[in-house]
Amino acid sequence: MSKAFDRRAIPLGAHEEYWSARDGHPIRTITWPAPSGRPRGSLLFFAGRGDFYEKYLETLDHWHALGWQVGAADWRGQGASGRLGRDPYTGHIDDFATWIDDLAELYADWRARTPGPHVLVGHSMGGHLLLRACAEQRIDPDGVILSAPMLGFASGRLPVGLAHWLIRIAARLRGAWRPAWKWTEKPGEPDEGRVHLLTHDQTRYDDELWWREHRPEVAMGPGSLGWVERAYASMRALARPGVLEQVKPPVLLLATGNDQLVSFPAIMQAAMRLGDCQLVHFGAEAHHEILREADPVRDRAIAACDAFLARIAEDFGR
Repeated sequence: MSKAFDRRAIPLGAHEEYWSARDGHPIRTITWPAPSGRPRGSLLFFAGRGDFYEKYLETLDHWHALGWQVGAADWRGQGASGRLGRDPYTGHIDDFATWIDDLAELYADWRARTPGPHVLVGHSMGGHLLLRACAEQRIDPDGVILSAPMLGFASGRLPVGLAHWLIRIAARLRGAWRPAWKWTEKPGEPDEGRVHLLTHDQTRYDDELWWREHRPEVAMGPGSLGWVERAYASMRALARPGVLEQVKPPVLLLATGNDQLVSFPAIMQAAMRLGDCQLVHFGAEAHHEILREADPVRDRAIAACDAFLARIAEDFGR
């Protein structure tokens, strides 16, 4: 299914620009206008913590070729949407509600000027934020695709409440902006073992390193203690009884039991609570970045996404 695509170039016809949030903060976006003819709909992608949209150009181009108008945006404070901490590499946020506000405003603007149906796609932290915004009725997409959504941390050996309390104390004592974990001795350079958490496909991982080298403004390292504390708070709030049940649009979940970054059991529990949800489950063959995995895994994931998008387009046309 995979086709030849230059993953290290902005596709011809796509344009990058900055969208201004309510407080004037610049949010970097990219848009592919729909191919000639009547578009099937519009799709907007949001990446995970520390990510940038260049990593997903291949997947977005695939959907564009199917007739969708596609786009993506970097979250405030990461990618090329500036920084919120005290150094260029630590990912920090005051509260996840800030991102929810950005998302709601950007979504409303995007929906008003693009053809329906409107589908949102989110990876990891991006998936968490999309799901939370839907649960809070801040956005109303026609469909949502979530890749390895961050609904819990995979390494949690302590009870979630205790882990949250400990990180809250650490943030108060050491400073919320301080890095929560060590990455490498050289700032901006990822650890050599990081690839084994993300994908089995070394070439796709190397693409990320290429973009970091050629667009150094997108490089990011650890999250801050404040980010971790606010992540716990947001995930615990989303897991409360009755919250996920408020999600209205159909949801496609891509997840792997081999994920070493986000909690697969938490994703399974969410799938059972969502009203209209399809779960595509991978095993040892997939790491965290399912849409950037080796072709056998990625092809299966893309096929599930394509079928879901076809369903959304058909339902919208009735």
